[in-house]
Amino acid sequence: MNLPNKLTILRVLMIPFFVFFLLLEGGTNQTYRIIAAIIFIAASFTDMLDGKIARKYNLVTNFGKFMDPLADKLLVCSGLICYVGLGLLPSWIVIIIIGREFIISGFRLVASDNGVVIAASYWGKFKTVSQMIMSVLLILNIPALSLLTQIFVWIALILTVVSLVDYIVKNHKVLTEGSI
Repeated sequence: MNLPNKLTILRVLMIPFFVFFLLLEGGTNQTYRIIAAIIFIAASFTDMLDGKIARKYNLVTNFGKFMDPLADKLLVCSGLICYVGLGLLPSWIVIIIIGREFIISGFRLVASDNGVVIAASYWGKFKTVSQMIMSVLLILNIPALSLLTQIFVWIALILTVVSLVDYIVKNHKVLTEGSI
């Protein structure tokens, strides 16, 4: 169990604490929301850190290839579902974002069955960063930042769709021909 894999496991273990503090007292206590934001930021930081360490020191493992994206999806999707429950985000936006994750995961599974690895694109990375910023803004729910929050909701939504289209265009042969 190397350091990147330990960071991935740590991220998964942080998710219930993030959700607990975000939803505690119906999400109305700003102190608990700040704690939830700190946990979310720390978990997001481990995502960046584990990948950098794994690539730099050649510590890439099958466990990491499987668990890292799963941990990311669990973190983001947990937050998105909570935001709907707290009335911070419309469900249709969450459906689009989570739907994109399922579609890309499906593409990757089909590609993997054919011995092909679909690398993350820059659009996907921009999407992830925008979703993380959007999430922190939604968690904190500061009225003075409501316009900025809405801007990031739309940026995250647009980049989610753009990155999906980018993946489909670049990798359509995975589904149509069975290989790239």
